[in-house]
Amino acid sequence: MKLHNLTPAAGSVKKQKGRLGRGEASGTGGTSGKGHKGAKARTGYNSKRAFEGGQMPIQMRLPKRGFKNINNITYVAINVSRLQEIFENYGITEITKISLYNEGIINKGDKVKVLGNGEITTKLSVTVDAFSATAKAKIEAAGGSVNA
Repeated sequence: MKLHNLTPAAGSVKKQKGRLGRGEASGTGGTSGKGHKGAKARTGYNSKRAFEGGQMPIQMRLPKRGFKNINNITYVAINVSRLQEIFENYGITEITKISLYNEGIINKGDKVKVLGNGEITTKLSVTVDAFSATAKAKIEAAGGSVNA
């Protein structure tokens, strides 16, 4: 390999159009590389999002169903049996949303509700957004504390 043998990779260097609309000899005379007529050949052309050439766009052709309730609160459900597993696997006695996030159990910004399915034998301090009545009773019966 020598300096005089070096060339760019194939297809990496594109030939410039040069000066547009400056005679047929330039290669880009006449229509200036924009084809013949139509909106795309005009000055200031900017297509609208989802524009299909005047045809009815697909989002207008398809039927709309339902709605998104802005007041809806979605919780990630964690059972007390899962809290017992978390203690056994990670050794965490103080369970918070931050500790659950750090262990990859929930995503950032998730709201957490503890449900009462399963058994718990460990004394845990649990601080999350919401608890079911049975979950609260089971955690307190095991000697733990509940903070909502």
